[in-house]
Amino acid sequence: MMANDHPHDSHDPPWTRDATPHARSPLATRLRTEVCVIGAGIAGLTTAYELAGEGRSVVVLDDGPIGGGMTSRTTAHLATAIDDRYWEIARIHGTVGARLAAASHAGAIDRIEEIATREGIDADFRRVDGFLFRGPEQPLELLQRELEAAHEAGLADVELLARSALPEFDTGPCLRFPRQGQLHPMKYLSGLADAFEKRGGLIFCGTHAEGFEGKPLCVTTDRDASVIADVVVVATNVPINDRFAIHTKQAPYMTYVVAARVPSGVVPVALYWDTLDPYHYVRVAEGVDGHDLLVVGGEDHKTGQQHRSDDRFARLEAWARLHFPAIGAIERRWSGQVMETIDGLAFIGRNPGDDAVYVVTGDSGMGMTHGTLAGQLIADLVVGRPSRFARLYDPARKPVRAGRDFLAETANVAAQYRDWVTPGEVSSAAEVPPGSGAIVRRGLHKLAVHRDASGTLHERSAVCPHLGCIVRWNDTEKTWDCPCHGSRFAAEGRVISGPANSDLAHA
Repeated sequence: MMANDHPHDSHDPPWTRDATPHARSPLATRLRTEVCVIGAGIAGLTTAYELAGEGRSVVVLDDGPIGGGMTSRTTAHLATAIDDRYWEIARIHGTVGARLAAASHAGAIDRIEEIATREGIDADFRRVDGFLFRGPEQPLELLQRELEAAHEAGLADVELLARSALPEFDTGPCLRFPRQGQLHPMKYLSGLADAFEKRGGLIFCGTHAEGFEGKPLCVTTDRDASVIADVVVVATNVPINDRFAIHTKQAPYMTYVVAARVPSGVVPVALYWDTLDPYHYVRVAEGVDGHDLLVVGGEDHKTGQQHRSDDRFARLEAWARLHFPAIGAIERRWSGQVMETIDGLAFIGRNPGDDAVYVVTGDSGMGMTHGTLAGQLIADLVVGRPSRFARLYDPARKPVRAGRDFLAETANVAAQYRDWVTPGEVSSAAEVPPGSGAIVRRGLHKLAVHRDASGTLHERSAVCPHLGCIVRWNDTEKTWDCPCHGSRFAAEGRVISGPANSDLAHA
């Protein structure tokens, strides 16, 4: 995972405020290990934990703190209710594929519960119901179709109810998915890191993996240090090790979250989702002092393709106040990036064309369960144990029944290259106010210009080093975001999220 460059303020999730894993030192030498995992988020640490349990020597590298990437920014829904719906999964992957998808997510929730219990991790894990309801004026057939598909996928206990458990918000007919789950993601990750180290694993933070090559693989870093490994697992949310193989089969989306206090017990603790597009998702974090925290997310859009993210927060707040009138002032608001695959399921397994490199990506809004089952699946593959899920999640798969989505995403990416011939957003750097950023054209070149709060100007090339798209300023997160494949850079140009693995070039 990449470093989290956001200070602990109202733009950060509550998880980072009240639970931060203790710091690990950077790598300072040359190490030899069997497995090197790049990324200390849910996928990386679960994979490391599982492989250490198989007796493998494992080293984890992260260029930020533990969980400093997207894991800290999740809302930690643990669900078998797949965001892309079971009828769609069955259309693309067949009935057998849908059954395997349901079983894998249910198994991931079970595995989180098992690990938390075995390792004594107090992460507020709780089994809850999940309720899927329609948007206004949407037909009941949406729910009936999904109910049939869920039953076909083996989720026989999913049922159609007249309304959800919400007393103040009449959702109308809804599907109840029992035995879902929720937890505090940073408490869980902190405990998972400790448990991995008890198994003999090593974690090094503040260490940027620049690349790897050779046999055995040599993972080079931004320090005078490296790791020699037989196997490398790239668990960086977006793979940093290839340019095309996977990035044409998934697309980056920003998702937004607001959190506000509600009186304890007013909103029943459960998971809630609607079927709108963009959709909304809700959970309750039980609190203290007579209050809970209502967490409402959604309003997704393609990364780098929405200039006013504040509008998204405003829409979320308006939706939340309409349906949950007991909420108080918005205390927290944040965003995260999810990778949506064209066929609804993650890519987990051997990197196409390389038997010694494994990847985890394409969380499709279900990062906690996809990341957990990734640890189990990759451990099976590394030790040579058959897995019934390997083919379903194979990164080399060619989802021919998702061809229409593939063509649409390809056309969207191609359209972004028009930014090369457009004018700058402002005519000169002098027009960029403190705390903001804008694209400036200077002759044949486009520059990403940021003026910090003190008035100091930072100028970098606006060309993403991955595949050459022009980045765009994200005024909420104070980042430069690539509209093609989701690379993100800090305001001064330092890379914080792949697939790019280097900074924006100096102007």
